[in-house]
Amino acid sequence: MSDVREPALASRLRLAVVRLNRKLRAQRTDENVSLTQLAALSTLHKCGPLTPGRLAAREGVQPPSMTRVIAALEDFGFVERSPHPTDGRQSIVALTERGRAFVGETISVREAWLDRKLAELSGDEREVLARAAEIIDRMAGNE
Repeated sequence: MSDVREPALASRLRLAVVRLNRKLRAQRTDENVSLTQLAALSTLHKCGPLTPGRLAAREGVQPPSMTRVIAALEDFGFVERSPHPTDGRQSIVALTERGRAFVGETISVREAWLDRKLAELSGDEREVLARAAEIIDRMAGNE
């Protein structure tokens, strides 16, 4: 495979990652929760409680947009706000028990879909993907 031109490999890899991500994102437990809301929930699950500003920055959205996302997630009962311990002008957003359960269920649904797809592959193909996952993680800075 050393004769593969780097631009061709970069394009193929980018498209494959985008397509796989799109398929994984489509595996949802609740169509009422937008992908933006789900991303915010996932960030809170991974990072723990955050201020709305930090959550907005992590998600790459403007604070007013995140305020609307948080309000909707509060309406679903997935997050709750509490006063910031040192800055009375801010709040802390955290997952509720219901929010943690929802994120866990969503992860389970996505992993079950991926497990089914992986089961369709040969052992050699799964070994290649295991190695590729390590390389992609390293490329993403998750060493």
